[in-house]
Amino acid sequence: MLDLNNPSTESFVKEGSAETFMADVVEESKTTPVLAYFTASWCGPCKTMGPIIESAVNKARGKIKLVRLDVDANQNIAAQLRIQSIPTIYVFMDGQPVDGFTGAKTAAEIEKFLAEIVKKSGGTTVEEILDEANELLASGGVAEASQIFATVLQDYPENPIAYAGLISCHIFSDNLDQAEAMLQAAPPAIANSREIDGVRSNIELKRQAKASGPTNQLAEQVRNNPDDLQGRFDLAIALYSNNQLEEGIDELLEIFRRDREWNDGAAKEQLLKIFSSMKPEDPIALKGRRKLSSLIFS
Repeated sequence: MLDLNNPSTESFVKEGSAETFMADVVEESKTTPVLAYFTASWCGPCKTMGPIIESAVNKARGKIKLVRLDVDANQNIAAQLRIQSIPTIYVFMDGQPVDGFTGAKTAAEIEKFLAEIVKKSGGTTVEEILDEANELLASGGVAEASQIFATVLQDYPENPIAYAGLISCHIFSDNLDQAEAMLQAAPPAIANSREIDGVRSNIELKRQAKASGPTNQLAEQVRNNPDDLQGRFDLAIALYSNNQLEEGIDELLEIFRRDREWNDGAAKEQLLKIFSSMKPEDPIALKGRRKLSSLIFS
């Protein structure tokens, strides 16, 4: 797991040579995956990819290491490993080359490649760390989750899960203005991602709930007048805001069943907004979507 209290500035990249290859690459790989990075000063693609892969390795905070090897200065090693073009990466684990690639890759491709290597080595990936943070948030551990999301964003400022997670922490703490400010400042690369769309919907729902009234009062109002669709709509929003997700969805489904065109299809629109604020695999969301589809096609 990330060391949240000590974000190390140590570099996990070093220069290699024929003399240090056994120690720096082969022996070191018995405890930590090592990338043997074959490059040269005259290689154009190397100049582009080098800083990207070095940054990605340092962001992994010691879960993986990189050793740069100049092919001109280390011709014997390059020949032994049959290096035919550069840049070339060989991944060493347990003292053996187990994976690799030739040619330049994008930052996203490199991060994905490194994540797979870390996973194979039994380390904790960023995705697993974010899953842990989301579980903490769901169980009420807002401060702990917030710290994890913020730490991940230091290294991956365009990670949509971490960014949406930190916004969710503000929503959970009822800091809607702060959540909205962070939403507006989302990096363009992730501003329209599914995760950001989800928290955008959640903020809208929370603001609606603040104006809807007390849940008990609204429930009594609907019990006394089941045809009061506006009252039922307000109740649905209040229930959702109170984390009674399934009950809120059921009230909206009931509005749709009674009058699907009520208020220009507001019930369906609200249901879709709620579903977008939830994880796609959430069983409550899946159940609600099935019920809505059944009503649409009935």
